[in-house]
Amino acid sequence: MDKKKAIESLSALAQETRLTAFRHLVACSPDGKSAGEIARRCKVPHNTMSTHFAILERAGLIGSRKQGREVIYSADIGGLRMLVDFLARDCCGGKPEICGQVFGGASCAPQRRETERKRA
Repeated sequence: MDKKKAIESLSALAQETRLTAFRHLVACSPDGKSAGEIARRCKVPHNTMSTHFAILERAGLIGSRKQGREVIYSADIGGLRMLVDFLARDCCGGKPEICGQVFGGASCAPQRRETERKRA
């Protein structure tokens, strides 16, 4: 992820309704929820929610699929992971004991990328 895409993703989440919707979609991953259900949960009109979905989708944080007459939205966990990795890139300067606290004891992002490179 480059800086421009990270800024777009962070901007998309920097709004209360979109943040609420995104967090709910993460919680119900990978199944997703219908647009109507999310709009009701966020207490906004459907057309307003559609605008929020479009912003989140352009930012690479959610995806959608048709299921009959409904549109089902789901969190793009890969997009979320790329954003978190971007934010944490080089977070510890090679000292995982520092950022391990940030990731709840998990490996830091630079170490994950190194592991992924070795697998490739």
